Amino acid sequence: METLITESIPADPSTPAEAGGALILALPKGRILKELAPVLARAGIVPADDWEDERSRRLRFETNHPGLDVVRVRSFDVATFVAHGAAQIGVCGADVLMEFDDDQIYAPLDLGIGRCRVSVAAPQEMAEAELGSASRVTVATKYPTIAHRHFAQKGIQAEVVQLNGAMELAPALGLARVIVDLVQTGSTLKANGLVETEVIANVTSRLIVNRTALKTRPEAITGWIARFRAALAERDAR
Repeated sequence: METLITESIPADPSTPAEAGGALILALPKGRILKELAPVLARAGIVPADDWEDERSRRLRFETNHPGLDVVRVRSFDVATFVAHGAAQIGVCGADVLMEFDDDQIYAPLDLGIGRCRVSVAAPQEMAEAELGSASRVTVATKYPTIAHRHFAQKGIQAEVVQLNGAMELAPALGLARVIVDLVQTGSTLKANGLVETEVIANVTSRLIVNRTALKTRPEAITGWIARFRAALAERDAR
């Protein structure tokens, strides 16, 4: 992981007088949003009342800081927004960073939430020895980069079938022999006759920032990094 920068907390890192206008904080939809709420509160960020409401049609929300807005997007899109500078700060899983691998993204903080793992899973009846002796394998996944890299390191050529959901159906329907997917409890795998054969990486959510924004608006960006770091320290001290 990269060396962290040292920063001080300004009185208000999101002042609208800051050159460039309001900063955008990109947050992922789904369960991470609920786990993130206490961290945001400790960092002094209070978004509009409907920001956690998945039924809300709004995607951009004001906060109690006039120079900070929040956008709610899909997890993979957080990395895209931050990498391209549409959002200057964001929160996404380490799995997204592994797959995205963009040099415009700097990940200074592990938030310690959203714990899960990227794993290989296969039908119960498929022995690990059979997969280990294969020279090529078909893999259903939404992580083509991670899958190709993982199997290449084992000397196995991966033919990836890219899916955005319902990966667990692929082996039973003959679409792929194995899957690479995000696993939290393993209950969905079990319900579909699959078992984990390997853990590729353990995953938590990270605070990410755009490198260009960090250079052009250092006081504001480092101020928010410091606030998040203080929020984590307060949480972990309890």
